[in-house]
Amino acid sequence: MLRAVLGVELVLALAALYQGANGWEWLLQMAWLTSGGLPGTLVWLLMACSLKRVLHRMEGPHQYAIGIVLGMVAGLYATAMLAINGQVAHLHWLANAISGGVMAAVLVGYLVLRAEGRTPAATKAQLTALQAHIRPHFLFNALNSAIALVREHPGKAERLLQDLSDLFRATLQDPRSKIALSEEIELAQRYLDIEQIRFGERLQVHWDLDPAALDAHLPPLLLQPLVENAVKHGVEPSEIGAKVTISAQLTQKKFILLRVTNTLNPSRRLGDKATAPQGQGMALKNVERRLRLLHDVQASFSATRKEGRFEVLISLPLS
Repeated sequence: MLRAVLGVELVLALAALYQGANGWEWLLQMAWLTSGGLPGTLVWLLMACSLKRVLHRMEGPHQYAIGIVLGMVAGLYATAMLAINGQVAHLHWLANAISGGVMAAVLVGYLVLRAEGRTPAATKAQLTALQAHIRPHFLFNALNSAIALVREHPGKAERLLQDLSDLFRATLQDPRSKIALSEEIELAQRYLDIEQIRFGERLQVHWDLDPAALDAHLPPLLLQPLVENAVKHGVEPSEIGAKVTISAQLTQKKFILLRVTNTLNPSRRLGDKATAPQGQGMALKNVERRLRLLHDVQASFSATRKEGRFEVLISLPLS
């Protein structure tokens, strides 16, 4: 939506250049065109969003046709707004309707191309994430832990293998699907249960969960890779271990905030450098890329090192 508005404003700014002899006249023309163009764009977006499910079931040519018709309606609405302002004597209703249809066709084309490009890109990112997150040495260590438990604690060994199976099953989900945050937390907990057997008291986990956020839906395998990243670079290299804190909050603006923090080995505390430690880049970039593909500019991702800890913060709209 934001990009559509910005795109229309750019076209209006270019159109205003042809009628403004200087900067002041250009601003006046831009303000006048915006008084009609911006409401028209918002009307088109509202109509398109209200027909989203219907358009999704249509073939490409029909989507373009409906989008163009809605664009022409929006163009007429924009012209009506200009007529109400009464700042010009003659308004070209037909030309404005056609212009609205052309701009709508461009927007529909962009949305279609973006939708077609999203699935393979998300799938590729998911496959890359599998290689980075379900790592061979993690599987090796988990199986060794299960073997060690089989004789003395067969029940624990069975639970470990069940947790491992659930982790791998989660990686096979459709990357376009969404799951409840409570399920994502359960998946991360299963991973931590496996690692707890390896690290024992070296792995300290603290959960800070907002009950209001648990029913929110988000793409699968967003939280678990961040938790694994914290264990790998916080707990594993430290002889004394580390504390991993997982937080989930629902903001007043209906955004989900996911925060994963791990304390750092004193030998790795290099100051407030806002970059990931060596080896963390791929996992974090995969998560960030998936967020961009699925939520565009509505989501945010940050990774910072400060005060002896490393923190990853994700913000995404409630759904």
